[in-house]
Amino acid sequence: MSSIRLRLLKWVIPPVLLMNLGAGALAYTLASPHLREAVLRTLILVEIVIGLGCVGLIWFSVSNGLRPLSRLRADLNARDGDDLAPLAADAVPYELEPLVSSFNGLLAKVGEGAQARQDFLANVAHQLRTPLAGLKTQLEWLGARHAEPETVQSVRLMLSATERMIRQTNQLLALARAEPQHFEKARLEPLALDALVAEAVQGFVDQATLKSIDIGFDLAPATVTGDRFLLRDLIDNLIDNAIRYTPVHGAVTVTVRPGLLTVEDNGPGIPSAMREQVFSRYVRLDDKTHGSGLGLAIVRDIATVHGAKLSISDPASGRGVLFTVKFP
Repeated sequence: MSSIRLRLLKWVIPPVLLMNLGAGALAYTLASPHLREAVLRTLILVEIVIGLGCVGLIWFSVSNGLRPLSRLRADLNARDGDDLAPLAADAVPYELEPLVSSFNGLLAKVGEGAQARQDFLANVAHQLRTPLAGLKTQLEWLGARHAEPETVQSVRLMLSATERMIRQTNQLLALARAEPQHFEKARLEPLALDALVAEAVQGFVDQATLKSIDIGFDLAPATVTGDRFLLRDLIDNLIDNAIRYTPVHGAVTVTVRPGLLTVEDNGPGIPSAMREQVFSRYVRLDDKTHGSGLGLAIVRDIATVHGAKLSISDPASGRGVLFTVKFP
């Protein structure tokens, strides 16, 4: 890979040195014979100083000129993979405006494609909800009326598969609702966060019981401004994630304080290096745990559109992980 600095040094330094040498040769020729030795020593010193000065000046000038490109690179590198916001064109030099404009055009095309795929997934998920719910109802009806072992086993397997499909469908819908383009601020209203959490926890008691997990909650009255459906999705995904990764006979605790929601477990925890990655879509902590890898991405998006701060830390016990959502 070529360097702009080295190319400038290559094309600028030799002509400058040649002109200096020519001027020096002329001065040497015009000097008196008895002064030529002193003139030669002076010229050599001057050429060295001028050469080094040119190299330093060019290096500094090019570095200063390339700073806008460095800022653009830093901006792009600091972005999440799904951040397609246009680059700011008003703060770049005139020469870089075509490059920024081309980047923004590309980002806009990528964003349109991503939005089209997101809309398609949301529409498909929405269309699937009704038939899947009907299928689950029919399977439950069938299981209640046939006690043959083979039939019971088949119905159980079909119900399990149907429930997984329903969960994935609901995850896709939650992801679509949390998109900034689909977020409706008109739906924001004062909500009792503690009541939402109490309602959500009850839905996970059976799931926790299957793993002998002690699921508890410590709820203080707390009111937040938000979208009821999205906040319920956020709470559900945090609790579901905790139960999934907590081992048998573990514990999950959900706490609510004014403006604060925490979900703590005593599972294997999340290494510091992976704590940012887990909020990316389709990322799972391990391949042994079932799931799509969308849960924490949904939590992040919902927290973002509500202006809440989402963080991961080590619990006081030193084992497991603590998710904290701090509302404004």
